[in-house]
Amino acid sequence: MTKPFFSILVLFWKSAQYLLENLRALDEQTFKNFEVILLDNGADQPPDPVILSQYPGLSIQRLQSEKNLGFAGGNNLTARQAHGEYLVLLNNDAFPEPDWLATLHQAAMKNPGYCFASRLLDASNTEFLDGEWNIYHASGLAHRKNHKRPASLGATKPRFVISACAAASAYPRIAFEQVGGFDDDFFAYMEDIDLDLRLRLAGFPCLYLPDAVVRHVGSGSTGSGSKLSTYYGQRNLVWAFVKNMPGLLFWLLLPAHMLVNLAYLLVSIFFLNRKLIWHAKREAIVNLPKIWQERRQVQSTRKISVWHFARLLNWNPLFPLTKLFSR
Repeated sequence: MTKPFFSILVLFWKSAQYLLENLRALDEQTFKNFEVILLDNGADQPPDPVILSQYPGLSIQRLQSEKNLGFAGGNNLTARQAHGEYLVLLNNDAFPEPDWLATLHQAAMKNPGYCFASRLLDASNTEFLDGEWNIYHASGLAHRKNHKRPASLGATKPRFVISACAAASAYPRIAFEQVGGFDDDFFAYMEDIDLDLRLRLAGFPCLYLPDAVVRHVGSGSTGSGSKLSTYYGQRNLVWAFVKNMPGLLFWLLLPAHMLVNLAYLLVSIFFLNRKLIWHAKREAIVNLPKIWQERRQVQSTRKISVWHFARLLNWNPLFPLTKLFSR
């Protein structure tokens, strides 16, 4: 059998209400050379076989994990079963437009070895964006570009970006494997930033495609502002910076990164989840020796210059204040 061009990785966990629309959107793709690998990621209830049977034209490989491996570990498991030239990550609560894969395929043919970010629309109101690509600030903070802003403000032409939101993104399988895939220890949140920073450092560019459109619910499994997102987001914020900020930039920007983390700890006094934030920062620090070893490996294989990486960062001095109080 001919290998598929795309392997679409979908994780199923507390998201049963979205499965039907997710599979319908995949079934309606105009580009058909793909397989779907659906992982039951420790869900309380497995995917409904009645829903799965409604799309016999989809090549669906089902996997099961007895426990929740997180977004990182779950996608690593599904990626190991993939046969496609490209790995496509698609959240269960994300619904691509019919020409989404066709747009990705056309871009991949023109730009071999590139990674791709999609245009995410708010599934409840497509007049607004759920986001375009991930911004990575010089302080180590991250944010989705134009999140919850009018779609009319979005980019209209492809552009190079530092990171793709993994709700709907594509990676050459050889690139994904070369950098070791996701870091299982991240579990969830900032894991896509960490992966993408390693891919950029290894010399694999990322291109944002405004015509690759996906409707996205967002936080469909974990919930916005959940304990899960708070804890892992705050811990992984530190790890992503330490592992990936290259060369002299690390030392120059370390004071800003420490200041941002201190600000979170101080501001958390006024939050109900303050204990989670403090615990997350403590675990981040306790595990720094291990993360530092991983940093050495990442930096030893860096292919791009520090200057090239610096140009991909967001340097807006007001961004940390905006991010800190956007709760």
